[in-house]
Amino acid sequence: MTDVTPPEALTMLGGIATRARLDEMCERSAIESALADGEIVRVTRSLYRLPDVDRALRLAAELRGRLGALSAAQAHGWEIATAPSKPWVMIARGSRATTTTRAHVFWGEAEDHDDGLVTSRRRTAVDCARRLPFRDALCVLDSALRHGLDHETLVADAHAVRGKGAAAARRVAALATAEAANPFESMLRALAVEAGLEVRAQVEIEVPDADSPGGTRTLRPDVVDRERRLVLEADSWQFHAGKEEFQTDCWRYTALVVEGWTVLRFTWWQVMHHPEWVVACLRAVALRGAA
Repeated sequence: MTDVTPPEALTMLGGIATRARLDEMCERSAIESALADGEIVRVTRSLYRLPDVDRALRLAAELRGRLGALSAAQAHGWEIATAPSKPWVMIARGSRATTTTRAHVFWGEAEDHDDGLVTSRRRTAVDCARRLPFRDALCVLDSALRHGLDHETLVADAHAVRGKGAAAARRVAALATAEAANPFESMLRALAVEAGLEVRAQVEIEVPDADSPGGTRTLRPDVVDRERRLVLEADSWQFHAGKEEFQTDCWRYTALVVEGWTVLRFTWWQVMHHPEWVVACLRAVALRGAA
């Protein structure tokens, strides 16, 4: 158990999480208190999220628009790296709706779908791909694929984009994968791409099995550049605080190093709050490999 508050835990988990995951990170009394104070919201019996979506929906209705881009991703239950500073609202072209500084307002074609005040999943993914910074967009698209969006459809929709943001949409759609476990891993992979590394998520690596002489065990590190034999780990101490987890992490690290892999470990705080330092570290490794 840690001293992380429920809102902090949900922020680290992408804005939405199961009760079981919250129980791992927070005291039960703190969860109930946060619920009572409206700091977190119960979506279903076992699913919780931050309250951003409720406020955003009210504003979208007031503006006669729909939640779009990052706010729509939240409404669809996709994990995101960073909550928006203010809601994203799409207003249909030709509408008489007025804009406001209280929201990120953008204009788009009207849709026929059943999501009411939220843009469709396909539209949301494409809008995030073309409008968000690369790092945030990759986190959203990875989440969208984890939640059932088809990758071929996503790539096709991105290639159909014309005008501003088209190239960005195609790039991030091509790199998106459902293999990334959470926005923390997605963000680390995005930073690695920016640093010039050729990385993939959750690549299988065979190492000798310490419990079975002559046998092997398959590891799936968070982010891997196979050509450089480089492993990047998104290191969440909140989820690995027990003795058994600590033993496993130490064995995993040593096994990879013995097999000739360079292993770099980054915390959530470093990746989310000091990304330029992370990029600088990764660029140094990339340049060393090129030399």
